[in-house]
Amino acid sequence: MAQTPGDTRQHPRSRKGPPSDGPALFAGWALELSGTLSILLGVVGVTRDTIFSSPDYTYDFNLTAWGSIHIVVGIGLVAAGLGVLLGQSWGRGAGVALAAVSLITQFMFLPYYPLWAISVMTLDLLALWTLTRFIAMDD
Repeated sequence: MAQTPGDTRQHPRSRKGPPSDGPALFAGWALELSGTLSILLGVVGVTRDTIFSSPDYTYDFNLTAWGSIHIVVGIGLVAAGLGVLLGQSWGRGAGVALAAVSLITQFMFLPYYPLWAISVMTLDLLALWTLTRFIAMDD
């Protein structure tokens, strides 16, 4: 089939706008869920700082400080997740960076609430892997 001079076909992956493929949707929703869970954990840490207790721990912060950290990271994760879901160019980079930060903060929070931290760490790892492996192939 010959192309005419006015034929402006684009590669199917070069479209702009919200993603319709599975990996981008999964990564966006994983970031959204991780962010929401981090915000909820942060609110509990700020309002009820006696709910979490841990034995002697190297990263011993005041639980109000932990709560504030989780709220800030959670808001960033929700924003990055929206960026990925809406197909924004900054979404993937922000998602990778914030998922990595969230992974580190959840790891440091592990002695306080292990089951919650491991669950959020799993979401962060899945989002990181999806953003770096599958969505990077789209570029």
